[in-house]
Amino acid sequence: MNAIATPAAALSRSDYRTLGLAALGGALEIYDFIVFAFFAATLSQLFFPPQMPEWLRLLQTFGIFATGYLARPLGGILMAHFADRLGRKRMFSLSMLMMAGPCLLIGLLPTYAQIGYLAPLLLLCLRLLQGAAVGGEVPSAWTFVAEHAPARHRGYALGLLQAGLTMGYLLGALTATLLAEVFSPQQMQDYAWRIPFLLGGPLGLFGVWLRRWLNETPVFLSLRSQRQERAYPLLEVLRAHRSTLLPAALLTCVLTSAVVIPVVVTPTLLQQHFAWPAKDAFALGSLGIVFLNIGCVIAGRVTDRVGPLRSLILYSLLLPVGVGLLYASLIGGWRWPGLAYAVAGLCSGIVGVVPSAMISLFPADIRVSGIAVTYNIAYSLWASAAPLLLIAATPWSPWISALFSLAMGGVGLYAASRFRAPRLPQWENVAYGRI
Repeated sequence: MNAIATPAAALSRSDYRTLGLAALGGALEIYDFIVFAFFAATLSQLFFPPQMPEWLRLLQTFGIFATGYLARPLGGILMAHFADRLGRKRMFSLSMLMMAGPCLLIGLLPTYAQIGYLAPLLLLCLRLLQGAAVGGEVPSAWTFVAEHAPARHRGYALGLLQAGLTMGYLLGALTATLLAEVFSPQQMQDYAWRIPFLLGGPLGLFGVWLRRWLNETPVFLSLRSQRQERAYPLLEVLRAHRSTLLPAALLTCVLTSAVVIPVVVTPTLLQQHFAWPAKDAFALGSLGIVFLNIGCVIAGRVTDRVGPLRSLILYSLLLPVGVGLLYASLIGGWRWPGLAYAVAGLCSGIVGVVPSAMISLFPADIRVSGIAVTYNIAYSLWASAAPLLLIAATPWSPWISALFSLAMGGVGLYAASRFRAPRLPQWENVAYGRI
C-alpha cells in the first residue's frame, strides 16, 4: 500500500484486502471471547462441585466470564504501549494469538470431576489471558484500519470494521443455536460443549496466519521516519491530553450501551420478562445484530459525509428513538417485533461512528495508548454493570432499557459538545493523504 494517497481516492483493492483481513480476524477474536457466555450454564455444571447450589455455580461461572472484562484495561494498555512504540501490525497479530490459544485450551481442559478445584482455576487463568487480548484488539484494529484507509473514506472503513467485530457476536449466537439443535442436553454436557472452543482456537490461529500478509500502516512508518515515537506514550496521554479522556470515555459508554441493549439485555428480557421461548429470543436477537452491522456501515458513510461531530449528534438522537420503538413493540404486543428490532439495530449506528471520533481525538504517536486507556477502562466497567442493572430494574418498569438509552443519548450529546480533535502535524496529514 502506498504511503501517500490523494484525498479523493476511493478504497483500493489493497485497502479492501487490509480491511477484510482485519474485520475477519476481529470477528473470530470476538467469537473466541464471547462464546464462553453462551455455554456458561453447561460450564457451571462441569467446573464446580455438583453439591454446590446451582445458582452459586452459575454465579461463579459468570464471575470467571467477567474477569475477562476486568483484565481488558491492563492488557490493552500494555499492548497499546508497544503498538505506539514498535508498530501496529505486531500487536494486532499478538492480540489474536493470545485469544486463540486460550480458546483452544479451554476446549481441552479437564473438568472438576477429573482434577477438582484446579479445573476452575485453570479456566480463570485462560479467561484472564483472553481479556488481556481483547483489550489490545479493538484499539489496535481501529488504529490499523484508520491509518490505512484514505482520509475521505475512513469512516466507511471503520464502519465496516465494526460490522466485522460485531459479527463475532452473531457467530457465537448461531453456533450455540446450532449445537442446541443437534445435541441433547446430556451430549452437550458429556462432550459437545468442547466443540465451539476447539473450533474457535484453530479459526483464531488461521486469523493470525492471515494477518502475516498485512502491511504496517503508512502513518506509523511516517512516524518512525520522523523519529516521533514516544518513550512512554501513556504518560504523554495523561500529561497533555487529560481534557480528551472524559469525552473519549463517555463515547465508549454510549457505544457499549448501543451494543449491550440489543445484543445482551433484550434477548434475556424476552425470555425472563416477556416469556418468549429461548429459540425465538435468540433468533430475534440475531436479526438485531444483522441490522446493527448494517447500521454501522451506513453510519460510517454518514461520518465521511458530515464528519464525526455531526454524526455523533445525529446518532445520539437516533439511539433512544430506535430502542424506544423496540420496547414499545414488545410491551404493546405489536404484530411485527422483528421490524422494530431491525429499526433499533439501524438506529444503533453510533457503534460505527465512535471509532472515527476516537481516532480523531488522539495524534498518531499516542493514538493506540489514548484509545486503549479510555476505551478499555470505560468498557470493562460499563459492560459489566449495565446489563445487570437493566435486567434487575426491568421488573420495576419494562421501559427501563428505553429510558436508559435516552440517558445515553444525552451522554452522547454532551460528549459531542466536548469534542475537540487535535491539529495534526504536516507529516501525518501527508501520510493520511490530506495534502
